[in-house]
Formats: sequence, structure tokens, C-alpha cells
Amino acid sequence: MSRPLAVLRPEPGNAATAAAIEAAGRMAIRLPLFDIVALAWTAPPVEDHDALILTSANAVRHAGTALARYAALPVHAVGAATAAAARAAGLRVVATGIADGRALLDAAQAGGVTRGLLLTGRERAVAGHPALSGIRAVYAADPVDRVDVTMLAGSVALVHSVRAAERLAALVGARGEIAVAALSAAIAAALGTGWRAVAIADAPIDAATIAAACTLAD
Repeated sequence: MSRPLAVLRPEPGNAATAAAIEAAGRMAIRLPLFDIVALAWTAPPVEDHDALILTSANAVRHAGTALARYAALPVHAVGAATAAAARAAGLRVVATGIADGRALLDAAQAGGVTRGLLLTGRERAVAGHPALSGIRAVYAADPVDRVDVTMLAGSVALVHSVRAAERLAALVGARGEIAVAALSAAIAAALGTGWRAVAIADAPIDAATIAAACTLAD
């Protein structure tokens, strides 16, 4: 019997991942560890920047009406989902990454970006970079107060971020009952040891994480 796949990411990504799992004929457990909330932020002058850097689709969803003033800037997006959200918001995407935020910034720098504006979350991995001249936190991922981790027993949990890995590790006592599929090696490292099994996605995208989870579910 196939094990259920537990989706821990916040909405609206949680619903999207769960729907993809169910479309493949598998059972999904929806158990977000965080809620995404918008933050108030001060938008710097557009002329101060030569590019807009987006490391999450959440930045597009929660930046508010101020986002439109940057429509003239070329956008560097961390992945396909972020690029799609940016285009839907009327932004001009010129580069789409296939790894993480640091790799996206390295590529932007190599392409000549020196005054990028990074719109990101309050909790972030990137504190600074030569390609950036400004960083604004436009959203936050707040921990869900009560998470029923007993639902995870016998499942394969999909982990999409280092913060989610750290929180899952802190919440779960009986790790041996849970297998984990991580979006990246860094996320797998943040999980620690003691899980029934750990698989790492072949690429840092949702589809690959689901595929990795399926290898542990059967």
C-alpha cells in the first residue's frame, strides 16, 4: 500500500502541490507549517535600480500596488512559478533560474546587474550580494500555532525550505515513522538524522520533490 504524501508548505503552494499529488492518484495530507502574511514596506525609487530580483512568488503576491512601479525593470526570477507570477502581474521577466536565490543573484551579476532590488521574505537566506543595492521584505512566513504532527506517522513529508526542515525537526519526536523528500541537499541537511528515509529532489522544483517522495511512498 502506498504511503500518503504530506505537504508542509504554506498556501497557496500547499494546495497546488496537494492537487498535483492527487492528480497522480496518490493521497495528500495538507499540513502547512507556516502562514504567509504581507508586510508594510517602503518602495525605493525605480531609478535607483537596474533590475528586480524575485526569489519567491510570494513576493509578487504580497508586494501590493507598489509592485507596478517597477514594471520597466527587467526581472530575474528564481524559478518558473515565480516567473509566471511576475508575468501575470505585468512584469518583464528576462531570466529564470533553476536553482536557489544565491545562484540567481550570481547569474544576474554575471549578466551585468549591479543595482538590483530584491523583494523577498522577512526570513531569508540572502543578506547581501554584489548584484544588489536594495533589499525589501514584503512578506513573512509565520509559524502555524498548532500543528498536528501525529498526522505524519507513516507518511512521506515534502519539505520545500530550510525553515520548514528546521521546524519539522523541532516538532517531531518519533522521526523513524516518517520519511522525508527534500527540495535540495541543504534542506535535507537541515532536517537532521533519524528519519525513516530521506530523498533529495533531482532538481529544486515542486515536481521533482513530488517524484522523490513517490520513490519513498511505495
